[in-house]
Amino acid sequence: MTHHTSRPAPPRRTRGIVLLVLTILGLAGAVFVVRRPLMMSAPACMAGRWHGCFDTFNGVVLLTLAALPPAALVVWTLARRRRAAGVMSAWRISLAEVGLVYGTVPFLWMTLMPGGGDGTAPARVSLVPLRDLATMGPIGIGGNLLVFAALGLFAPMRFAAFASVPRVLALGAGCSVLVETAQYVLRLDRVTSVDDVLVNATGAVLAALASRRWWRTTTKEEPADRPRPAPSPAR
Repeated sequence: MTHHTSRPAPPRRTRGIVLLVLTILGLAGAVFVVRRPLMMSAPACMAGRWHGCFDTFNGVVLLTLAALPPAALVVWTLARRRRAAGVMSAWRISLAEVGLVYGTVPFLWMTLMPGGGDGTAPARVSLVPLRDLATMGPIGIGGNLLVFAALGLFAPMRFAAFASVPRVLALGAGCSVLVETAQYVLRLDRVTSVDDVLVNATGAVLAALASRRWWRTTTKEEPADRPRPAPSPAR
């Protein structure tokens, strides 16, 4: 007789450790690839100079990487407090809150960086869909996909009101319209393009679909900040 035995599923902790290790290796590989451009901005950032650090892409990326350990510490602190208060999904909620800020602010900063002719160059507007995609190139399209990726990834995990693909699409498109409007009003020597709105919103939706396994259960749980009721004593 042959006995069909199924292998037990790996523990959740083991899968979490594997995911963490892969994430660290991916970040380390990315840092190794861009180490030379980042080191060019390191002296200006360490000296706290605006020029050469806060007004360059390399400087913002370097500061973002440097802020990763403090961001992880904030996640840990918030999760510990929530778990002590009996809040459900404390780690997921804390990660979503910090991830929303950490993953969105740097890209917004780079998007709103002025060009060489800021304040003097005439405002440029492109309202024809798909016309600017050819001029963006792979790097430009990839960058635009990441602008609101963290918003689409974490907003449905934190707020049940956004646990829907159409709502994430509307959120990403609305935020992108605000950014494009700011570029036009502030005359940052950038093209205010409808294609940027389309690509930014698409990036938010793709990120939301990647985290759907976690945010679909948000609506089935209690509100994030409401502690679990204490069990009533048995009579």
